[in-house]
Amino acid sequence: MYRVIIVDDEPWAIKGIRNAFDWNKYGFEITGQFTSAHKAFDFICEESPDLVFTDIRMPEISGLDLIGMTKKKGLDVEFVIVSGFSEFAYAQDALRYGALDYFLKPIDIEMADPLIEKLALHFSQKRSMRNNVILEALTSTDKNELKRITPLFDRSSNDYFRVLIIYSNSEKKNCSETKLLDMENILEVELGSRKKLYILRSEKETDGIDRIDGAAFASLDIKAVGVSSISNNSDHISKLIKEADLAASKVFLYEEKGIFRYEQKLSSIKPLIDEISSIIQEKKFEEMDEVINGFVYFIKHHDLGMGEVVYLWNQVVSILLGTFYEELKDMELDFLNYSELKERFENFDSLCGFLHDVFIYIKELNNQHIHEGNINSYFIQMVKYIDNHFQNKLYLKDLSSKFFINQVYCCQLFKKNLGKTYSEYITDLRIKKAGELLKNTTLSIEEVAIKVGFMDYYYFNKVFKKQCGITPTRFRKVDRSEACAN
Repeated sequence: MYRVIIVDDEPWAIKGIRNAFDWNKYGFEITGQFTSAHKAFDFICEESPDLVFTDIRMPEISGLDLIGMTKKKGLDVEFVIVSGFSEFAYAQDALRYGALDYFLKPIDIEMADPLIEKLALHFSQKRSMRNNVILEALTSTDKNELKRITPLFDRSSNDYFRVLIIYSNSEKKNCSETKLLDMENILEVELGSRKKLYILRSEKETDGIDRIDGAAFASLDIKAVGVSSISNNSDHISKLIKEADLAASKVFLYEEKGIFRYEQKLSSIKPLIDEISSIIQEKKFEEMDEVINGFVYFIKHHDLGMGEVVYLWNQVVSILLGTFYEELKDMELDFLNYSELKERFENFDSLCGFLHDVFIYIKELNNQHIHEGNINSYFIQMVKYIDNHFQNKLYLKDLSSKFFINQVYCCQLFKKNLGKTYSEYITDLRIKKAGELLKNTTLSIEEVAIKVGFMDYYYFNKVFKKQCGITPTRFRKVDRSEACAN
């Protein structure tokens, strides 16, 4: 929510401003109202609201004075002037002092919705720009940049840091979890329409997060909360972000709501990997169905998380390729991190289903009679479908079923016919389209990510940089600077 205060020496005017707008609809919350500009300024210095509606003429301190005093303090607070004086000079002064807008009171009801919508758009764009800057700093090796743009990292290294990743079920923009966290030192960053990052700083190693239970988030429509470990070194922030995201990704395994805390249990998964290794190397495929069917139970029984699933996947891929390289070299058996696994598979059951199909393929390799003509025809149709729908969430399992091709054989066809894997093909389409949108539109980077099929803004930044060598923000700046040069 964007926090708003109203300042006017006339109570009736405050009431009029409160009643003029549908604040909640556009993501605003009134957190204070003052007839004294002195008290309002004290509140601004202490709470730093996002927006101040203020009269221009008040005893002792005018609205323009209030703007000037706030700016002098270096506070990032926006102002809207609402005045009973219609002289153009007042409006000029207000805008020159940095006010977002100037309106006469009483506010025209017909103008209320366009005004609040315009303000909401301004704050949305402002937050998006801030997110871009912070995300680049978080992923940069230069930690001084992070310290420059946010005061959270200014203090002594003796402070403790923890990271939360929160996934929401919906795309609501008008709720915030910071009140539930009950901490002063919090950095909030949106990582997508349904994902938020919170970096918490505390003077004590016990920050109170461990006492929060899932019921506290029930009213906020939360899907999953991932909680990292604690570190007193701000250089470990990237590691803590990964831990929190791994923890929150537990919902990929169980599809159940909850607060998930990061805990590494790689030793617990090793007996399962040893069993799989033995079955593969001794070609006892009749035993593999039972093992794969027991994956979900094994993960739940040992309370394992996404880190262990990533380890399981990569170990199984290594064993398979080491034993059946010629048979499997053109399939999409790549070493993946947790973000890539979530992008490729809808859930853990889907991952298990793919491995099951791989083993069936190997087992029946010598008995396959494939009608190449029909298969190639279906494959061409599949590729055309992907070309027209790549911005949607696409899973190979669903596509293979839709076009009557075994998903394992699909992998071979992509490599054979297109020279790249299924995932590489879709990623190339999405990044190419993202580049076009960054060049030719004014859409925010988050909006671009969503339009090309990335729901996770943080992951989109990483993939774009990997593909293009620079971040989306830098890509857009370079393109515009080149356009100006031409």
